[in-house]
Amino acid sequence: MTEAARNYCIIGIHGLRPKPPMPVLRRGWLAALQEGLRNNHQMPIQAEDLAFELVYWADWLGAEPYGDNDPEPYIKAEGEGPLPRYRDRWVDKAVTEVLDDLTQPFEWADTQKSLDWVSRHSGLDKASALFLQLRFIDLSTYYTDEPKRRLLRGKLRDALLAQKGKRIMLIAHSMGSIVAYDVLRALGKENSDIEVSHFVTLGSPLGVPHVLNKIRKENAAVRTPSIVRRWTNLADRRDHVAFDAHLADDFDPNGFDVTVEDKLVINGYRPPMGKPTHHTIYGYLRTPEFTELVRAFI
Repeated sequence: MTEAARNYCIIGIHGLRPKPPMPVLRRGWLAALQEGLRNNHQMPIQAEDLAFELVYWADWLGAEPYGDNDPEPYIKAEGEGPLPRYRDRWVDKAVTEVLDDLTQPFEWADTQKSLDWVSRHSGLDKASALFLQLRFIDLSTYYTDEPKRRLLRGKLRDALLAQKGKRIMLIAHSMGSIVAYDVLRALGKENSDIEVSHFVTLGSPLGVPHVLNKIRKENAAVRTPSIVRRWTNLADRRDHVAFDAHLADDFDPNGFDVTVEDKLVINGYRPPMGKPTHHTIYGYLRTPEFTELVRAFI
């Protein structure tokens, strides 16, 4: 299919730096997506037949990309059959109820307080809490350095506006989901005629109290962006970054009554050495719950 014949575009935005070079990361995203479509739905598709664009911002703060020592490279899952689906368990409902009780936003001075609370009530051990804290540190630049924040948002804004008139699926991973949400809200305020058909967040920290507080300060309400027509949030319960795996109770519907659809998944990515890493993008991109969304979209 020629580029002109496609009436859609899938735009991805990755998570925190550092990352491998742009071509390597893009190939990894596409390979994981192809693997999921093939294994879960018997849908072989060539990379060049997917209208896909990756917004790359790993160089945002001058970090050097990974070379040959990428700790989380794309690795094909074991086996050729469908990947496992998530099955609801009573413990997930219990954890969700506990997290829902955490309604007061924390400022940066309260980060340790929030981490201690999460460790006590969501099952994260001290190592997991430290992992989460290190990621919070990088967020501070985004929230405190306005020129750098504007530069980062501009990368995604330009990519979205370049596809105006097409059906757009925006896939945002980890901190990329915070950037994506903020850009979508800003575009809505501009009364832009651009529309995002499907906003998909993977391993998102948008439910973190500090992030919600920042959204409240910048916007009149915490809700689905007005230019979004569908929003699906996917999270693995073991993902330390997405410890609040349910966003539907945090974000009000927009004017089109679009609410967040939360789905729990199994991110079974395993790095070359060590234990499974449940936050890695490649594991999310090949889950059956995610590839179902892509199959329906394209």
